[in-house]
Amino acid sequence: MSNESSHPVVVIGAGLGGLAAAVRLRAMGHRVVVVDAGDQPGGRARSFQRDGYSFDAGPTVVTAPYLLHELFELVGRDSRDYFELTPVDPFYRVLFAEGGHFDYVGDEERLLEQIGRLSPADVDGYRKMVAHSQRIFDVGYTQLADKPFTNLSDMLRIMPDMARLSAYRSVYSLVSRYLKDERLRQVFTFQPLLVGGNPFHTPAIYLLIHWLERKWGVHFAMGGTRSIVNGLVRLLEELGVEVQLGTKVSRLAVTNGRVTAVETEDGKRIAASMVVANADPSTVYTKLVDPKDRSRHTDRSVARKRQSMSLFVAYFGTKKTFPDLAHHTIVLGPRYKGLLHDIFERKVLTDDFSLYLHAPTRTDASLAPPGHESFYVLSPVPNQKSGLDWKEEAPRYLDRILNHLDERCLPGLKDNLTTCFSVDPRYFEEQLQSYSGAAFGPEPRLVQSAYFRYHNVSEDVGGLYFVGAGTHPGAGMPGVLSSARVLERVVPRGSEAEARAVCSPRPAYTPTEHAAE
Repeated sequence: MSNESSHPVVVIGAGLGGLAAAVRLRAMGHRVVVVDAGDQPGGRARSFQRDGYSFDAGPTVVTAPYLLHELFELVGRDSRDYFELTPVDPFYRVLFAEGGHFDYVGDEERLLEQIGRLSPADVDGYRKMVAHSQRIFDVGYTQLADKPFTNLSDMLRIMPDMARLSAYRSVYSLVSRYLKDERLRQVFTFQPLLVGGNPFHTPAIYLLIHWLERKWGVHFAMGGTRSIVNGLVRLLEELGVEVQLGTKVSRLAVTNGRVTAVETEDGKRIAASMVVANADPSTVYTKLVDPKDRSRHTDRSVARKRQSMSLFVAYFGTKKTFPDLAHHTIVLGPRYKGLLHDIFERKVLTDDFSLYLHAPTRTDASLAPPGHESFYVLSPVPNQKSGLDWKEEAPRYLDRILNHLDERCLPGLKDNLTTCFSVDPRYFEEQLQSYSGAAFGPEPRLVQSAYFRYHNVSEDVGGLYFVGAGTHPGAGMPGVLSSARVLERVVPRGSEAEARAVCSPRPAYTPTEHAAE
């Protein structure tokens, strides 16, 4: 195929992965069109506006911020002209069910002091654990996060390193080798839940998240994550990329084994040189690609994949403020392994829960009316394979969560509510088009990671590529942004003249340039 085409690359989905992909493709000299079914860009990173409050709908934790800065530097811009990131301290406050809390921070001295108070015998163990996580990071992230795993040989080459690092063990198992206090084990193993994984089954390569957070910190985008989305959309407009909202794709037209166009529900046909799907690959294959055009990803093979859990998320505002609350709080329940087993394996809704509470007005008061607070609280729940009737369950579950928060960390919450609404697995299945209502695509198990995850390059349809949570390297903002990086290794370059037109000369870039931000 010629590197130049009269047709644009069509990106399906204006989530963070799709927007990042569009920037990179434009910098490679391609003409690009982005289409999205929603009424606003962002996908999972959209926002809700209600009664004077602003709520991030999905991702709120910004790690590895260099991946965002890099997108703008590719085309000679400075991301700080588009949005502002600010560090969050503590990264997370973890509230234990039996009382007390632990502030997970980036400063090792503060971490060791807290560990020493909880379990003096685990101080040395933590030092060894963090050294192990750094070794995993050096292989699993630095070397592999933006590498395509399209051939089994790619996987076989890294197996010796993974075996030496015990990456085949679960995150919980590896952390437990170093830490004996159960409270500390929970503090340092909940992170896989943020990318859709059960710490008792997610491979220990995901322990790299700990060093990633220690290395670059945890940040918040002033104005909410939507400010990042808006900044990327503005950048694309400057680069001549059109973002078409309210455009739902109904089918990929395939001719002689290669995608040739995107067809939409309103009858439009957009001719395409290539298609990059920032959408759940399970849904793309089963809903958008005709069965005759796919031999590997059949309906049956897709159905066999283990999908991640789903989420119940409540958004609410209060006329009372809670100044002692941290920006990010993990509210642990009385059970850990048993609760996760119920969610991931038994797929039942239990009486207890663990929660993630986001209080963005702790950092940015503009997200609520003066003197008010804006919140969201997230609870992992089974995906739609559970058969739960969320029309019946949602109101009851919301009430239980609000009561729990009122008792645990937001006294007077229910008497001071000014607005409140929620989303559940139906939102992920119906509005975000996630297979089985899974919030993070396929569950990140060993046999669904790297080569065994959906490939960035489709094996069934020529010219079809994937970015986002469902493909390699996986969910979470660093994973999604890194999946767009992979495109530079697998997509042919476009017009050099177009690339020169959008990419002004810039100094050599290294991630450490922005590490302190």
